[in-house]
Amino acid sequence: MDVSAILRQIDEVSQDWARSRRARQLRTTLVKADFERLELCGYLKLTVPIVEGGLWDALSTAVRPICAGLRSLSSGDSSIALVAAMHPAVLSYWLVSSPDLKERELWQPQFKMICETVKSGNWWGTITSEPGSGGDIGKTSAKATKSGPGGVFDYRLSGDKHFGSGSGVTSYMVTTAIPDGEEHADWFFVDMRGVPWDGSRGVKCLAEWDGQGMKATQSHAFAFEEFPATRLGWPGHLSEIVTRTGGFIGCLFASVIVGIVDAAMQEAKIYVEGLDPRRAFEAVEWARAQNEYWLIKQAQEGMIRAAEQQLDSREEVLHGKIAISELAEQVLLRLCKVIGGGSFARRSPFGNWFEDVRALGFLRPPWGLAFQTLIDRIPRKDPSQSAS
Repeated sequence: MDVSAILRQIDEVSQDWARSRRARQLRTTLVKADFERLELCGYLKLTVPIVEGGLWDALSTAVRPICAGLRSLSSGDSSIALVAAMHPAVLSYWLVSSPDLKERELWQPQFKMICETVKSGNWWGTITSEPGSGGDIGKTSAKATKSGPGGVFDYRLSGDKHFGSGSGVTSYMVTTAIPDGEEHADWFFVDMRGVPWDGSRGVKCLAEWDGQGMKATQSHAFAFEEFPATRLGWPGHLSEIVTRTGGFIGCLFASVIVGIVDAAMQEAKIYVEGLDPRRAFEAVEWARAQNEYWLIKQAQEGMIRAAEQQLDSREEVLHGKIAISELAEQVLLRLCKVIGGGSFARRSPFGNWFEDVRALGFLRPPWGLAFQTLIDRIPRKDPSQSAS
């Protein structure tokens, strides 16, 4: 099975899901059978290196097909697509990192083990966000203590986390914590397979996801108490690991939203064809939506090209992500105006899509952190250098 064959099967699955869109948009839970179907399509192979029996060669060659698959999936079921996006996002930490030769002796066995989990059908996700952190992964209050005479990377995690997208479906989740005796946060992952959520084994569900948008992502909140966690095999390199992923993760999240806009524009055409040509307002709003949709597609293409061509495309991708966030909300608002009040009925997909696309602005990095990152990149004149 090659990449093109996988994408064709993903398209078929998405089209099938789109036929039951009304029922799917009312869901508040994930269905494991949907993820098993994606596994059969070969989606998980896209995140396993070629040397380990998968199809991942390099970030530059993987970003476009994975984004295409997620964009297609999202047009059928946006909640599943977002959870599916988390999988390559967190695995990219291992896929693109290159520790020094000495540290590689610890990194490679861990990486191989992780590849085996994926080949066995396990999904990976993230539960990094914390209340009050503002989306900054370095501002974690979670603690990680050594678990005793176990392996060098065996720890115990304690702290509150939320936005654990895919809870109950993902087998492993990546997170951050401050290791015992250290000052700065580092990466860890936890094995959530078969773990009860009642606190009896160190994991307690604080709140199930009840979001207005992406209703079925199961982005639950949890409290961890001395729960077994594994530190990434390249300790102390959190920033470098993130940097090496370039803009890959931002491209993935944006693709999910673009897929929703694809579906919304296609569905809206049915309504537009029946518009009274004398109603200028609806005609103008539709024209504006078409123009903004064009801009969304250009922004996504620019993001993907930057990720393909640059080792660190984070700034370009961040610009694209912000642009798509703002434009997607505007497009869906215009479509709802064109269609009228019926767009917010539960039986209509547009009200659901309107809430769904707003998620992109809050995905990492969220609005405040995103704009602060751009502001921090503005060149500043040294105040000690007076004008001549």
